[in-house]
Amino acid sequence: MASTWPKTGLACSLVLMLALPAVSWAEEPQFRVGTAAIGDLKYQAGFKHFAYVNPDAPKGGTLRLSEEGSFDTLNPLLAKGEVGGGIGLVFDTLMTPALDELSSSYGLLAEGIEYPVDFSSVTFRLRAEAKWADGLPVTAEDVIFSFEQATKNDPQQEFYYRHVKSAEKTGDREITFRFDEANNRELPQIVGQLVIVPKHWWESNGPDGRPRDISRTTLEIPMGSGPYRIASVTPGSVIRYELRSDYWGKDLNVNVGMNNFGTVTYTYYADRDVMFEAFRSGNTDYWWENASKRWATAYSFPAVADGRVKREEVENEMRKVGVMVGFIFNTRREKFLDERVREALNYAFDFEELKRTIFYGSYDRIDSFFFRTELASSGLPQGKELDVLNEVRNLVPPSVFTEPYKSPVGGDPTKLRDNLRTAIGMLRDAGYELKGNRMLNSKTGQPLSFEILLNGPTIEPVALAFAQNLRKIGVDATVRSVEPSQFTNRWRSRDFDVIYQGWSESANPGNEQAEYWGSDAAKRVGSQNYSGISDPGIDALIRKIIFARDRDDLVASTRALDRVLLAHHIVVPSYGSKTSRLAYWNTIAHPAELPEYSLGMPSVWWSTTAKN
Repeated sequence: MASTWPKTGLACSLVLMLALPAVSWAEEPQFRVGTAAIGDLKYQAGFKHFAYVNPDAPKGGTLRLSEEGSFDTLNPLLAKGEVGGGIGLVFDTLMTPALDELSSSYGLLAEGIEYPVDFSSVTFRLRAEAKWADGLPVTAEDVIFSFEQATKNDPQQEFYYRHVKSAEKTGDREITFRFDEANNRELPQIVGQLVIVPKHWWESNGPDGRPRDISRTTLEIPMGSGPYRIASVTPGSVIRYELRSDYWGKDLNVNVGMNNFGTVTYTYYADRDVMFEAFRSGNTDYWWENASKRWATAYSFPAVADGRVKREEVENEMRKVGVMVGFIFNTRREKFLDERVREALNYAFDFEELKRTIFYGSYDRIDSFFFRTELASSGLPQGKELDVLNEVRNLVPPSVFTEPYKSPVGGDPTKLRDNLRTAIGMLRDAGYELKGNRMLNSKTGQPLSFEILLNGPTIEPVALAFAQNLRKIGVDATVRSVEPSQFTNRWRSRDFDVIYQGWSESANPGNEQAEYWGSDAAKRVGSQNYSGISDPGIDALIRKIIFARDRDDLVASTRALDRVLLAHHIVVPSYGSKTSRLAYWNTIAHPAELPEYSLGMPSVWWSTTAKN
């Protein structure tokens, strides 16, 4: 997990899981420095710093970053609005991840973690030296307040932590969370990833003399316990952070070589093309490239030629994260209830033609909800995966046992015609008929039409090509791009037919699967079950993942879930890359070897102009 604050708040929590060593109830509490999901912790008590940092990195200088869209709140515990970029720089969590381990975390605010053999509770012991920016100590009451407010004001957090039945102070600096079920190995660690805010600050009056309200958006600069403070804010446009010289945790082993920039500024732009021009002109320092055409054609400016701008393609952040991205159907809409309709529309997406014409040969077609990982299903189920599926055979589509998932293959006019002909046949079986140039419902006479909603213009060429092919079979698909805050509000309220969106998957999936695909999440506004899929077979497989006994069971159960999700055709999969494409000015630098599983931006980078 990088030090930057993810916009979803939940996205980074979803990439951590837990398989913890056992202790007996009869033993004295055994507080440990960290937890590991796979094997043993790499770093033991007393370690000096993470191996991937430069412990002598200079402190100071500036980092200028860019964001697309706008922001309207600095409240980190709220599901409303768009939170400002980098807000996580202000707030510490109980635990922090190691970026060179698949799923390990170590104490930050908490100096230790303790739990029973059945994972029915977890206790954190806070560091005595942990302080808020005003000098007051971080307390158990702060942790409990943060948990209660997060679950009260953010439906995703409420759902994610629904198995936490109580949070109570059990010692001077100790907090115990008790769970309503045992053997859910992930719960102790995800509780450790809570953002902790100061209870006394939120319960006092603001500068206007009125009581603060944590249930509302605010642009008042918040107080935290983290390495940075917000120095200035231009609403919706710019946030500037300054490194705190009085940060209580600056010498902790988990912070050595981290948090190196003296100032970090996030500037917002109306669209990504304008953002790139700002980078190219030297107004921002770092660029993560998401467009293959721009990567292939737009870097011939002088600063690249003379070495002032560096370019890299690295695998690091892709090594432990699976992904499914594509055109997601809102199955709450009657037109998308029939799986045959959803599957038919996939035949109009010609990835191979896009790869040839606009992707410059980049990208691969996504064929799994866990694309890029060992968790992806393939071929026909065998071994443990088949055993898992047999246990829910009466709840899952029969095709998962007999038909491996394959996306249609296009790339030339003949293949496209064949694919569109197949789509027409499937739609006919689903009760539609092609009359003239319109695909009509045979019973109602209503045309098959829908809107594809995009988060900005980046994906427009892909969506427009898809819509053009759909029109060839009489399906009226329109494309609409909106700014990020409107896009967020619309998916949260389920106000869409089809959205281009995706899910990031951990190498150790767990409770987040219920948030993505569970029946309860399907009914809850604001969940990440975008499609509204609600299926007893999927629910059963999610439980198998959460309560997997070991890694082999987890892999088998996840592959089974992947196979069943694919069989329900809730998304037209698009494409993904196995590398990250980075460009940055020589005013910033990173260690010779980036963390094994992260880009470490901005946490382990530093300014080349810093003096010390």
